[in-house]
Amino acid sequence: MDSIEEKRVYGDREGAVQIYVTSSFGVVRVRAAGDTVGEFGLCERCDAADVAVSADGIAVATDDDVELLEPSADATDVELVGTGFGSAVAVGANGSELLAASPDGRVASRVDDEWQTLSDDFEPTVRAIDGDLLATDRGVYRVHDGGLDHAGLTDVRDVSAAGVPLAATADGLYKLGNGWMEVLEGSFEVVAADPRSEPGSLHRAHAVSETSVYEYGEDGDEWLELDASGSIVDVGYADTVYAVTADGRFLAATDGEWRSQTLGIDGVTGLAVVPA
Repeated sequence: MDSIEEKRVYGDREGAVQIYVTSSFGVVRVRAAGDTVGEFGLCERCDAADVAVSADGIAVATDDDVELLEPSADATDVELVGTGFGSAVAVGANGSELLAASPDGRVASRVDDEWQTLSDDFEPTVRAIDGDLLATDRGVYRVHDGGLDHAGLTDVRDVSAAGVPLAATADGLYKLGNGWMEVLEGSFEVVAADPRSEPGSLHRAHAVSETSVYEYGEDGDEWLELDASGSIVDVGYADTVYAVTADGRFLAATDGEWRSQTLGIDGVTGLAVVPA
């Protein structure tokens, strides 16, 4: 495994963004400007299952708790603060609310620093959370009136709520219109959309199947297949598109290709881009 001591490629370059990557090894903070990685370093050693940008800070789902950290100029000067949720397998932001799911069936939202339980015995296995949507082994569920309502589909691996809701499932990629409509065939693992997408439209989006990576871009209204670049587990957006693979390669899109930087970790589970 490569060292993950901080790397410095540029100084305080204008337009740099912070990206947080979670793994079984811990949380790594990456600074990037465009397709150039400037520095990266380990924030915290922990077994982290998921990460999301929320109104409360960067939320990290660990085997001990949902922990929060504030973006920092120095990756070595970061402290994760527990929230009292307990062990978590997924986190997501629904507006100003932080959502989390535990391995034993608890789903809750955090409002005014307090966790409010939506379900204590949720039977489906939660795989991902985005906005008010949960991806589970029994379909998509939506947070509604203090509870969870089934919203269709089965065997959902990932969801995206921005613009037009999308779902990556075992038998296809779906978008929500007049019901769920299939847009791509295949077994999909990951889907993400640019959070700057306006309601009812997609600014940019990506979907990852077992064999391919697809992009929905500004220049057209169709999904285009890209060159695959390893096992991508998550995608995030600033002016540049960023992604991360299961074996710890950080990717930045440039001219239709991926520029790669090895982070020196494996067991990667998620990526979150802090808005500029």
